[in-house]
Amino acid sequence: MSMSSAGVSHQSAVVAGILCVADQCHGLRELALNYHLLSDELLLALSSEKHVHLEHLRIDVVSENPGQQFHTIKKSSWDAMVRHSPKFSLVMYFFLYEDEFGPFFRDEIPVTHLYFGRSVSKEVLGRVGMNCPRLVELVVCANGLRPLDEELIRIAERCQHLSAIGLGECEVSCSAFVEFVKMCGRRLSQLSIMEEVLIPDHKYSLDEIHWEVSKHLGRVWFPDMMPTW
Repeated sequence: MSMSSAGVSHQSAVVAGILCVADQCHGLRELALNYHLLSDELLLALSSEKHVHLEHLRIDVVSENPGQQFHTIKKSSWDAMVRHSPKFSLVMYFFLYEDEFGPFFRDEIPVTHLYFGRSVSKEVLGRVGMNCPRLVELVVCANGLRPLDEELIRIAERCQHLSAIGLGECEVSCSAFVEFVKMCGRRLSQLSIMEEVLIPDHKYSLDEIHWEVSKHLGRVWFPDMMPTW
């Protein structure tokens, strides 16, 4: 048996095991998987189990070696899950290198909570804005030194359920950030932005921005400060 055949066989066995659990555990509401175990076959099978209505599906997308190849999940498989369990939360944690995001966010995906634990490119965040309409929470650990102005505005426009965002080692102009907050409004219940992320421009300084953001949030807001010790 070839290595690829062995991998497919192992995945099929895992799918069969998960479905066996689902068939016996009628109260199954939460499931956590490594992305390598996720497949169209599994999603379609879970979508056909009448007594299983997942409320929470967590997927960890982890790169074990730089340049690792990842498979693609079809939009039709995700659509089947949404029809079967329309209120389920899809939580995805990404720990990939920037050149490994090729298969992801090319089509619409029903992710609700999205966490990037490593640096993610402007291009990928642009695709998130285009293809994640159910997004509720977004956390970006790092991006680099290219401002995310257009990407944030696109996310505000298209991700109309977004209520929580956190930005770490990124850059956003103060004007774009204010526009983002203005578009999202008071539904932004969590807004965690390091002061170093915000770049002063011709409209706002760092001393001015918290007043403008607070006005649109309807509560007092300040950017997070880096500890000095």
